[in-house]
Amino acid sequence: MPELHYRTCHLCEAMCGLEITLDGHSIERIAGDPHDPFSRGHICPKALALADLHEDPDRLKSPVFKKGERWISMSWNAAFDLVAERVVDLQARHGRDAVATYTGNPAVHNYGSLLHGQLLRHALGTRNNFSATSLDQLPHMLASYLMFGHQLRLPVPDIDRTQLLVIVGANPAVSNGSLMTAGDIKADLKGIRRRGGRVVVIDPRRTETARIADRHIFIRPGTDAALLAAIVRRIMTHHGARFGRLASFVDGVETLAAAIAPFTADAVSAATGIDEATIHTIADDLVTADSAVIYGRVGVCTQRFGGLCAWLLNVVNAVAGRLDEPGGSMFATPAVDLAGLSRHIGLKGSYATRFSRVYGWPEFSNELPTPALAEEIRTPGQGRIRGLITSAGNPVLSSPGGHRLADALDDLDFMASIDIYVNETTSHADVILPPTFGLEHDHYDVVFHALAVRNSAKYSPAAWPRSAEQRHDWEIYTALARRIERARPATGLGRLRRWAIDPIFALLGRAEPAHIIDLMLRGGPHRLSLSQLKSSPHGVALGPLQSTLPGALDTPSRRIALAPTPFIEDLPRLVDRLSEPRPGLTLIGRRGLRSNNSWMHNVPRLVKGKSSCTLLMHPHDAVQRGLTDGQAVKVATESGEIVVPVELDENLMPGVVCLPHGWGHDRPGVKLRVAADHAGASSNDVIRPVVDPVSGTACLNDVPVDVSAA
Repeated sequence: MPELHYRTCHLCEAMCGLEITLDGHSIERIAGDPHDPFSRGHICPKALALADLHEDPDRLKSPVFKKGERWISMSWNAAFDLVAERVVDLQARHGRDAVATYTGNPAVHNYGSLLHGQLLRHALGTRNNFSATSLDQLPHMLASYLMFGHQLRLPVPDIDRTQLLVIVGANPAVSNGSLMTAGDIKADLKGIRRRGGRVVVIDPRRTETARIADRHIFIRPGTDAALLAAIVRRIMTHHGARFGRLASFVDGVETLAAAIAPFTADAVSAATGIDEATIHTIADDLVTADSAVIYGRVGVCTQRFGGLCAWLLNVVNAVAGRLDEPGGSMFATPAVDLAGLSRHIGLKGSYATRFSRVYGWPEFSNELPTPALAEEIRTPGQGRIRGLITSAGNPVLSSPGGHRLADALDDLDFMASIDIYVNETTSHADVILPPTFGLEHDHYDVVFHALAVRNSAKYSPAAWPRSAEQRHDWEIYTALARRIERARPATGLGRLRRWAIDPIFALLGRAEPAHIIDLMLRGGPHRLSLSQLKSSPHGVALGPLQSTLPGALDTPSRRIALAPTPFIEDLPRLVDRLSEPRPGLTLIGRRGLRSNNSWMHNVPRLVKGKSSCTLLMHPHDAVQRGLTDGQAVKVATESGEIVVPVELDENLMPGVVCLPHGWGHDRPGVKLRVAADHAGASSNDVIRPVVDPVSGTACLNDVPVDVSAA
């Protein structure tokens, strides 16, 4: 007899509620849950693909090891023992830092992985940790750490009450919201307009979001920080800083005013491509609207000035009087308060306490920038990476210089991957340990409730038990951590210190994730329990965003640091950007509604039809180069070249070309049959491993390229 299972989709940040019809272990139907108080029935094509992902014949369910070109099945105990033995041996011979970790973004959608993954890092004791953070949202986390004192104290637009939403370098109509978790973002944007408000989009492309906004403004790639600085200057000089009730909790106003003095609207107009009057209007409207907020995401993060962009977005909201105010930029109050908990155990973050060995790039929260990984493997010397454990990530396709990283992975002495696929990265591993997926385990969104535009909570039990051959990711992390500890000779306090004196890791080592979530719910601001959420399968609404400052500030002074030194000292570099000559063509990225980075291209319903891996180009630029729509073109830089079809698009700013990331499934050794038939090309094969020097974030946008007939 079919039964209904209610769940939160874990495939992106939107937290859409699903109503899934089950017949035994088969999925008959997936629809939006109209009774979910957060998403209100919204669903996107990715959620419909959950059944395909669950039934994918290429998905691994038990461990395999590589023998020549073949993958051979092995038992879980043998796999755990092999990984532990090889890791401990490498660290014994070359030091703890000889083994590195890389974590992909699916890990933050799985609370078992998020919590128990720390056990493995703790057992390894390595400082060579990498993740998708430095390929995505790191600038926002750095800005929050330096301004508010905590890396997870991330403000989000109060989209339900704002009258003016200015979006810079983001496309929430496709991303479903990013660091702005919203269950039906299109409805939210239309809601702003319906109540008499406005939506303004500033982007080098007239995106899907821009097409439903009131106004779209083109901006040249890589100049967003200059525009934001000019907006701050205009507000401070013509309206005065308007901190409201936070005025006595702000430091650095005079330092900020002096530092942004060069960024007049006239001075930045030529570089940004936005006229002086428009810049003034944007700034004035942010101050004079009944409520307003400015928001930016991937486009402003993954560029040479990502750190400055994230900082200045917060500064604009602060000086316009929109920080922590209804309709402005606010902070969620999640039922599981990860930021509140971590502040008590010393995990608020860290910055530039050390630097990568080869390039000298800064660490953030004990992680190094992922673009450094290849050279940290290839460069001889003390501290060289000789072993790697990846978890739910595919940096060969997601990190710049992907082809160099692929070659570097073959130089490793040992590599293990916790992943469900043999993909472009895991194909280089010696062992793959696949966790359960989707409906096979329970779900609570620890991270994205903390980034939600309205407060709610929802727990989803597993739809059915895992099979005997499968292991949950938290079980894999725990087993590896324990075996590594057992295989490593104990010295001094050794094992006792790690598992007994350190209570947090002792708890993780003994408790299942659901028990930990229950404790966190009970200790959270809403005093919920797991049993309460189990009795509310659609989730519970916890009200709109509430003002939390100054109480939530974690800076030493318990005040907002408006002018952190790293950002102030980086502004002269931005001044130099204003006079840089413009390249012939500049590459930017884009996302697709039916795509999710690199790992959902093996689903037929998501890749069918016209290829989405095309190079968008303005017709004017195509005519200059003698190119026609659909023609194969060569995209080249000093790092390499790729061939893709060109698609002419007047929604693109002249001088800008646009290519999605996450494609390039034609590499040898990959076991993804559908993806191989829709391989596309990897934009990261032509992007050098360059980072924003302040934040250490990869520069995936504003890349000069040449485009010619293939």
